[in-house]
Parts: sequence; C-alpha cells; structure tokens
Amino acid sequence: MDDSPGAISQDIDLIGRIGAVPSLLKLICSNTGMGFAAVARVSDTSWTACAVEDHIGFGLIPGGQLELQTTLCFESRALRAPIYFDRASRDPVYAGHHTPRIYNIESYISVPIVRPDGRYFGNLCAIDPRPMSVSEPKTVAMFESFADLIGCQLDIEERQRETEIALVDERATAEMREQFIAVLGHDLRNPLSALSTLGELFARRVAEPEIARAGEQIRTTTRRMAGLIDDVLDFARGRTGAGFEVTKTEVSNLAASLSEVVLELRSAHPGRNIIENIHIEGAVWCDCARIQQLLSNLLANALTHGAPGTPVVVESWTKQGWLVLSVVNGGEPISAENMARIFEPYWRPATTQAREGLGLGLHICSLIVKAHGGTLQVSSTADLGTQFVARIPAIPGIAAIA
Repeated sequence: MDDSPGAISQDIDLIGRIGAVPSLLKLICSNTGMGFAAVARVSDTSWTACAVEDHIGFGLIPGGQLELQTTLCFESRALRAPIYFDRASRDPVYAGHHTPRIYNIESYISVPIVRPDGRYFGNLCAIDPRPMSVSEPKTVAMFESFADLIGCQLDIEERQRETEIALVDERATAEMREQFIAVLGHDLRNPLSALSTLGELFARRVAEPEIARAGEQIRTTTRRMAGLIDDVLDFARGRTGAGFEVTKTEVSNLAASLSEVVLELRSAHPGRNIIENIHIEGAVWCDCARIQQLLSNLLANALTHGAPGTPVVVESWTKQGWLVLSVVNGGEPISAENMARIFEPYWRPATTQAREGLGLGLHICSLIVKAHGGTLQVSSTADLGTQFVARIPAIPGIAAIA
C-alpha cells in the first residue's frame, strides 16, 4: 500500500464518497454504546482516520493519524482477524497491553476491511473508556457485515473514480459511462441488500428508539440508493436498445400511491415544507410504479434545487381524460441556457454539488412521460418559481384524439 500523502488523501476521499459510512458509524455508537467509532486506513507503516464519529472527545478527525505501533489495528492487520475486549483491565490478554494504557480505554473492537480481491484497506474500529459488551457474537457479526460492505463499496467507488479520470472527450465519456453503469447497477445490489436488511432489523427495535431511528435512516438511504440504481439501469436499457418499459394497467388508487411518495420524501426531508394537493377521480390507465417514480424524481429535484425556506407544492388531478401532475418550487429561476438542456442525461447545472445525484432524474422523467404518450413541460420565473407539469393520458386512446 502506497503511504505517500497523495495516496492517503485519495483513500480518505474514497471513503468520503461512500454516503452510507457516516450512518454506519452513528449506528455503531448508538447500538454498542461506544463513544468513538472510525474507519481507519491501516498499512505496514501508518494509521490514518478516514471517517470518524466521536462522542468522547478523542480528538481525531478525518486525516488524523496515530502512531501505528500504538494501535491494535496494527495487530488485527497482521492477524487478518478481529480483535475485541469488553474490559481491558480484567482481560487476561490485554490487561497489560500498552494500547489500552496509552489511550485510556476499557472496551475495544477492530475488524479488518478487506476488498473483494483480497487487498487490505484498514479497519472498522470503536473504543470507549468505559467497559462495554462488544464481544457478543451479534455485535462482532454486525461489525464484520459493515466492514464487508465498506470493502465492496471501496472497489465500486474506486472504479467510478478511475473511470471519471479516464474520460477525456465527450464520446469517450458516453461510451465508458454506459459500460460503467451496467457494472455499477449490478455490483451495488448485494451490499445494498445487506444494508437494507440490517436497517429493517434495527427499525423494528421499537423498544430502543435511537436504534429504531438509525434503522429508519438506513432504510431511507438504501431506498434512495436503490432509486438511483433503477435510474441508471433504466437509462442503460434505453441506450442498449432494450427500450424503456412501462406496463399499463387500470389503477384505481393512484392518489394513495402518489401520497406514499410524498410521505417518503417528507420523511427524508423533515425540515422542508411539502404541500400536497392530490385529487384524482376514477381509475387511471398507467404504470403505477413508473408514475410513482416520476413524482419521486420531480419532487426530489425540487427539494434539491429549490430554496430551503420556500414550500414545494405537489398537485395532481384528472380532467377530460388526462392525468396532470405538477411540482412547483421556489428559488432562483432556471436560466434560458440551462432550460434547453435540463432533460439531457447526465447533465447538471454547474452549481450542483457532487453528491446531488447522477443527473439522470429529469431525463428518466421525460422517458416515463413519453412512454405513456404524454408531455412534460417546465417553466421557471423569479415570481412564480419553477414548475414541472406532466400530462399523461388517463384512458386508452386519448393521446390519439387529443
């Protein structure tokens, strides 16, 4: 492992790209009672914190380093096995060990993070000056599952970063990105499924509210990640000639299905005001899941780019054989230059932050509406805000006579 400052900085950035890591560290602390948890990069010569959750004032931040020989991660790396104890002062092996003495800790756990190809990255570890029960099999298993997830994600994120660096011109960008997204969509499924299952288990622990809340946060995060994967695969299928699929049926409860989407986004953005006005009469001939995806993408876009202090208004109704879906947000209007490109795949405004999505959401919206025989329009002014309006045939044959 390269221990140059540049290589260490790249690995810290790599961990920072994995959006689930902060939630995992919070969950570790809330589930075990440990006051400090970290993802550490551990080589033959250095120990570097890449991500940290600190409730005990240990003092490390991402990029902070400890002398390798003073840590037990060094020994865990040599053994390629977890090291843990509940109470160092009474432990037959670690009572006289220098690490608990140097860092004034009683409880400790460290689990190796190994990539799928066998390369050692570092350790997922937690410490506390108080005795804690970390040696229980279920706790060790939780750490090992999280470490495996991080190891898998490291490969995915590294592959993505390397691909982004390799893209030189627009044609190369399009070709390599389409190859990458197929791999991304496939490789993310297994670790995401494992994380979703853990979130589901923790969310059911209603007797322990903090753990249940953390579980719900993980479930929300995995749902969003699953949505991003679906967007990527939808786009990939369209580009490879498989076409964008919709399966239309007579949907009698579309209003309730759309309200579920609003509730999910409202839960994910508790500080935002989302006004809902949905009045759909009768059955609608559509692909219900795709219409939910349409609203989810439009609403997520409004919450991302709209002014935080202004409400987002979601409205939907049926009239004269058409289903109308409208999402409005306040904030800076979209420029005329950007308006011309807003539905292009992978396009995002220059002010968009790196973690605000792949730039596929609105493109997928346009594909969903087109596949239903409808239209999707956008208007944006400083006074009225930005409004996306989708008009979709609610009954068979209406598009042909409209």
